[in-house]
Amino acid sequence: MLLRTKIVQNLSANTLQLVSNQLLGLGIFYTLSATLNKNNFGQLNLALAILLAVFNILTLGMDQLIIKRVAGGASARQMLSLYLFHVLIAGGIFYGLLLVGWLIIPANNIYNLILLIGIGKLLIFFSTPFKQIVSGMERFKLLARMLVISNFIRCICLVVLVLLHAVTLPYIISIFIAGDGIELLAGIYLFKKNTDVPLTFKWDKGAYAQLLHEAIPQSGVVIIAAALARLDWIFVGFLLSTVKLAEYSFAYKVFEMATLPLLAIAPLLIPYFTRLFKQDNFDVGRLKFLLKMELVIAGFTVLLLNIYWAPAIDTLTAGKYGAVNSVTIFILSLCIPLMYLQNFLWTLFFAQGKLKMILRSFILTLLINIAADIILIPLYKNEGAAAGFLLSCLAQNLFFLKKNNIAGLNNSLQQLIVCLGCALAAVFAVRGGYLNAWLIFPCCISIYFILLIITRQLSFADKTQLGAILHPIKSFHGGNSLPQNS
Repeated sequence: MLLRTKIVQNLSANTLQLVSNQLLGLGIFYTLSATLNKNNFGQLNLALAILLAVFNILTLGMDQLIIKRVAGGASARQMLSLYLFHVLIAGGIFYGLLLVGWLIIPANNIYNLILLIGIGKLLIFFSTPFKQIVSGMERFKLLARMLVISNFIRCICLVVLVLLHAVTLPYIISIFIAGDGIELLAGIYLFKKNTDVPLTFKWDKGAYAQLLHEAIPQSGVVIIAAALARLDWIFVGFLLSTVKLAEYSFAYKVFEMATLPLLAIAPLLIPYFTRLFKQDNFDVGRLKFLLKMELVIAGFTVLLLNIYWAPAIDTLTAGKYGAVNSVTIFILSLCIPLMYLQNFLWTLFFAQGKLKMILRSFILTLLINIAADIILIPLYKNEGAAAGFLLSCLAQNLFFLKKNNIAGLNNSLQQLIVCLGCALAAVFAVRGGYLNAWLIFPCCISIYFILLIITRQLSFADKTQLGAILHPIKSFHGGNSLPQNS
C-alpha cells in the first residue's frame, strides 16, 4: 500500500511539474513566435537546437546511469561528487572552445547567439547532477520545484517586456541567461535544504573510470539521441533558411508539448522497471496493459493535435504558423504513438542492462534519419523533415521489437496501428461532415472511444487492471518469467 501511494504521489508530482513547465514554456514560446519576425525566431531556435544537442552529448549518458545507480541503492554522495566533476570539466572545456572559436571565426549572428545563450545553458548543465540525484531518490516533488524555476523567471520577465513593448533579441538573451543562472542557484539551495546528501566534492579516479566505462555504450546512445532530437532543425536551418526553420520549429515545439503525458510517465519507468527486473517472476499481462494504456493516450493526443490545428493556430499567430504547418504537424503527430512504444521498449532494455543493443538501434536510427533528411528536405522542405523523423521512429521501433524477448509484447505494433487508426478515423469522420465547430470536439472524442471499444482496445474490465498496476511490485510475482539478459 505504501509503495502504491508513493507511485501515485510521484506521478502526480512529476505531472504537476511537467504541466507547469509546459504551460510556462508555451507562454514563452508563443510570446517569442508572435513578437519576433520569422528570421530572428529561426536564428534563435537554430542556436538553441545546436546547444541542446551539444549539452546532451556532453552528459555521455552518465545522467541516466546516475539515476539508475541511486535508485538501485548506490551512495548518493559519491554519485553527486562523480557527476559534478564530470559536468564541470566537460562544460568548461566546451565553453572554452566556444570562446576560442569566437576569436578565430569572423563575425556571425548565429555564432554570437550560440556564445551568449550558451552561458545560460552551461549554468543549467552545472545544475544537472543535483536533479539526477533527486530523481534517483524518487523525490519528484523536490525535483518539480528545481525544474520550474527557470521558466517561471523567464515568463515573468517576458510579460514585463511585452507590457513595455520592449521585446527585442538582446533582452530575450539576457532573460534566458538570468533564468538559467537563478535555476542553478535555487537548485543547489533546495538540494542542500531538502536532502541529507552533503555537498562535498571528493575526487575518486577509480570510481569515475568505472562510471565512464559503464557509460560508454550509453554515451553512444546519448550522442545519437541528442543529434536526432534536433537534427532536423539543424538541417532545415542550413539547407533551407531560418524562416523555414521558424515555421518548422513552431510545429515541432507544439508536437513536443503534445507528448506531455509521455514526459510525465517516462522518468518514473526507469526506477520502476529497475526494481521490477530484480524479481524472478512477474505478471507480463500487466506490462501489456500498461503499454496498451500508453498507446490509447497516444492516439488521443494525435486526435487533439489535428482536430483544430489550422484555424486555432492561425488565430493565435495572426496567420503565421497555422495553415503553413498543417501537413507538417499531421506527419509529426503520427510519430507520437511510435515514441510511446519506443520509450517503453527502451526503458525495458535499459533496465535489463542491454546498452550495446540499444546503441546499435540508435546508430541505425541516426543513419536513416540523416539519409532521409538529406533526400527529403530539399525535395519537400519542412514536410520532408517531418517525414524523415517519422521514418527514423518507425525504424527504431521495428528494431526494438525484433530484439524483444517478452512474448506478450510481440503484437505491440499491431496495437499501435489499431489505436492510431481509431484516432485518424475519428478525425477524418468529423472533418468530412458539416458539424458545428462546437460539436466537432465531443463528436471526435466519442467516435475515438467507441472505435477503441469495438476493436477491443478498451473494456470495462480495464478499470480494475489500472488499479492493479499501482499495487506494490511484489504483486507482480507469479506471472510469466522474464529473462534479464538476452
